[in-house]
Amino acid sequence: MRQIGDHAVVLGAGMAGLLAARVLAEAYSRVTVIDRDRLLDSAEYRRGIPQGRHAHILVPGGTQILDRLFPDLLGELTACGVPVIRDFAEFRFSPGGHRLRLRGRPDGPFICQASRPFLEAQVRSRVQALTGIEILDRCQLVELGYDIARQRITGVQVQRRDASSEETIGADLVVDATGRGSRLPMWLTAHGYQPPRQERLAINLKYATRHFRVSEGALGDLKVVASGAEPSRPSGFVLFAQENDRWILTAIGYDGHHPPTEPNAFLAFVETVAPPNVSAAIRDAEPLDDIVAYRFPANLRLHYEKLRRFPDGLLAFGDAICSTNPAYALGMSVAALQARALQQSLVHGEADLARRFFRAAAKPVDMAWQLVVGADLALPQVGGSRPLPVRVVNAYINRVQRAAEHDPVVAEQFLRIAALQSPATRLFRPPIALRVLRTNGHRPLP
Repeated sequence: MRQIGDHAVVLGAGMAGLLAARVLAEAYSRVTVIDRDRLLDSAEYRRGIPQGRHAHILVPGGTQILDRLFPDLLGELTACGVPVIRDFAEFRFSPGGHRLRLRGRPDGPFICQASRPFLEAQVRSRVQALTGIEILDRCQLVELGYDIARQRITGVQVQRRDASSEETIGADLVVDATGRGSRLPMWLTAHGYQPPRQERLAINLKYATRHFRVSEGALGDLKVVASGAEPSRPSGFVLFAQENDRWILTAIGYDGHHPPTEPNAFLAFVETVAPPNVSAAIRDAEPLDDIVAYRFPANLRLHYEKLRRFPDGLLAFGDAICSTNPAYALGMSVAALQARALQQSLVHGEADLARRFFRAAAKPVDMAWQLVVGADLALPQVGGSRPLPVRVVNAYINRVQRAAEHDPVVAEQFLRIAALQSPATRLFRPPIALRVLRTNGHRPLP
């Protein structure tokens, strides 16, 4: 890729910010990543990633992009003991109370199960080793710099914790990857720009997590067991192996059905959603830490792609554009898909970059948003408008999941969509629709 500028600044050194920096290094001579936390070489939980202690999975849609951006990463993670699903026999997934019937092997590495701190540390070390990239930690953003006409961002003003004065860092491009708490909409409003239209679906989700040492063979060949919420039971769980011979258990519950954090009550909650053999394995396992909880109030999406006016030299990225229910484990993978959209947008130069990137990024964001919001609206505990198209689609998806209990072809297609490998429209194509109707006994849709 040809270089289109001298210096790019990325705000935020989480997974989204690191992926953005990796792509920007192809188009800018220098890239500076700024984060307010202290970033250690080791895999440590940090304040700026409060959900980092909980279950994170990199689904195939994101795994494949990371494998292209960092060609040796997946092999080195595996060598470090990170489990990777390579056979469907190692994976048990029950969305909406329907266990998918899967067979054979996926086409390529399916799920990467590194803990969030471990994966982030591995990616950060590779990004930091790239020529022209600098990562500044313990550095607080004060203000965005702009030209006299306020039409272009010219850099950032920051305050380092070990410095007494503020510092201005010039940039041709600033990328806001500070997450769902991004202050960019407020900045746009304060400087005479229209903020992006916001979509919000309140779900009042809470999840609780604990790590265990599971007895060898207690779960057979399984590496991942997950059960999603369903209308009659708005709770679920995920249990999977991680590096260092640990297993992570995260329980989730919607409004009024939140998992407790007292150990015995936590296990009792999990037993209401887990199969008996999984519950027994957890009961016999050795707890490695305390139970930690996290609340997720709402799915949130900002429609930057709809804005008519936006400053040059500025982008929003990652959760700063869209933050969805973490129970569906799509956040890191959507960030990877946005990185691919950014890479493709940079090929055409700096002119009109924001408009081109936001439109390209809207495609994977749309895919994730429709999956997550549609699934959440299938639960009566989640408030929100349910127009006729939503009700019809959710009725059909329920039949798809029911068919996937018996038909491996339907199960694999459903899984490819949940893994961001295929658009949801694939489920409505005649070959799949006929299988769904046949398996459901030709019962007509409501």
